Amino acid sequence: MFNNRSLLIIIVLAVIAWIASNSLYVVDETERAVKLRFGEVIEDDIPPGLHVKMPIAQTVRKFDARLLTLDTETSRYLTLEQKAVIVDSYVKWQVIDPTRYYEATSGDEMMAARLIQPRVDESLRNEFGRLNLQEIIAERRDDLMTGPTQELDALLQDELGVAIRDVRIKRIDLPDDVSTAVFERMRSEREREAREWRAQGQEEAERIRANADRRRQVLLAQANERSETLRGEGDAQAAAIYSAAYDQDQEFFSFWRSLNAYRASFAGDDNLLVLEPDSDFFRYLRGALPNSAGQPSGE
Repeated sequence: MFNNRSLLIIIVLAVIAWIASNSLYVVDETERAVKLRFGEVIEDDIPPGLHVKMPIAQTVRKFDARLLTLDTETSRYLTLEQKAVIVDSYVKWQVIDPTRYYEATSGDEMMAARLIQPRVDESLRNEFGRLNLQEIIAERRDDLMTGPTQELDALLQDELGVAIRDVRIKRIDLPDDVSTAVFERMRSEREREAREWRAQGQEEAERIRANADRRRQVLLAQANERSETLRGEGDAQAAAIYSAAYDQDQEFFSFWRSLNAYRASFAGDDNLLVLEPDSDFFRYLRGALPNSAGQPSGE
């Protein structure tokens, strides 16, 4: 009797545990969920937390709501001038409408990737087809992918219930038959730009040099003018001083000038002057020479 009662309690507890495990469920903050009744969605976008459902009749499908990455296949696209480029890209996408996502993909992430891949390929093919090769090389990749990202986001929200957050280019390669021509064109373009920069630099250098020469001439002219003015003022002051000294004692001033002239004339050892004896140059020397009596002459 005791064993039968214990067995009954165990069975009841097992049934209660089974009902609880099949009636209660938890939606994590990183998930999106929908409630189904025999495959039909009856509750959309269930919020995070603990929830209750009917066992067996109702089921819950949960989807990862975090940002997901799809590495697309490497594809060959033609540019506006019908030149081929090989593009490797990836897509960042996220589930935003669980009901539409479930109806379009049955909640299968691999199926969603298979549906997203051709849309991305078509959008990139159209984007590269409207640009020439020079624009593709010159433009920043973030700017290049702005249009496809917006286009795919609007399209796939309606079709799959997913948002395209970003489309990025990992690598753009050129086929071997195109690489040589592109590299030559790039080299020619860089050489042309280098010549333009050098020409501009030379022009700027000539302008700076001309301005410097002009300023130099102006400064030299101003300096010469100032020096001539100062020299003239000095000469005027010297002449005034000489004149004042000469007026004080004209005879002494003449004698002093004659001494300076003698000193300058007889500074060397081989100086030779050919002058008449009564020349005025020797006026002070004649007065200092002794006569036949041994006295200085009176001349």
